[in-house]
Amino acid sequence: MVLALSAGAAVKGATGMGLPLIALPVLTSVFGLQHAVGLMTIPLIVTNAWQVWRFREEAHAPRLVFMPWFLVAGAIGIGFGTWALTALPERALVLSLGIILLAYVSLRLAAPHWSLGLPLARRLGPIAGVSGGVLQGATGISAPIGVTFIHSMNLDRAAHVFAVSAMFLTFSIVQLPSLWIAGVMRPEWLLQGLLALVPIVCFLPLGQWASGKLSRGAFDQMILLFLGLIGLKMVLSL
Repeated sequence: MVLALSAGAAVKGATGMGLPLIALPVLTSVFGLQHAVGLMTIPLIVTNAWQVWRFREEAHAPRLVFMPWFLVAGAIGIGFGTWALTALPERALVLSLGIILLAYVSLRLAAPHWSLGLPLARRLGPIAGVSGGVLQGATGISAPIGVTFIHSMNLDRAAHVFAVSAMFLTFSIVQLPSLWIAGVMRPEWLLQGLLALVPIVCFLPLGQWASGKLSRGAFDQMILLFLGLIGLKMVLSL
């Protein structure tokens, strides 16, 4: 579990994402999905708050005008997803998302310079937001929808990390009371989340240092590789 948290923190420091995607499967195998999602809430809030602050100058970037409604819709979706966490099987949803994710990666590999135009992004932002929020509430992972949508904007590294961190921070803050209301969260899980911060805080700066060595193209390729691996994992149910 410490290795999974450390690896997830290093990847998050480099790309702005990856902590729950790497750590949650390991934690779920030990504790179960509800426990793992509850345990990760505090680490997600702390790490994403740090990255939002670190890249705060990107908040007014012209390409990020879609973010307010995207985040509001995502917060609404959290409530539906939290209900799904307690009531619905997740395999069909995860399989469908994995196929969509692999289709997006294939599109970007076939057309490397394709990007989602700003007018269309503003219209699709609320739809992507609520879908990502539902997935976050149901599985603790919103990247297959949220990060895919943000990545399609073809942002530079700083704006990309700010956008995905703002998304994860907002979703995590909303998810915490949602879990309490749904009767899923327990006080001891919050304590375990605080303990999980120890390896995370140690390895997050390592990823941030490594990312500073990457070119724009290398950073984009790293994100695509990571999304492709996520898609394969979801489709193959690994």
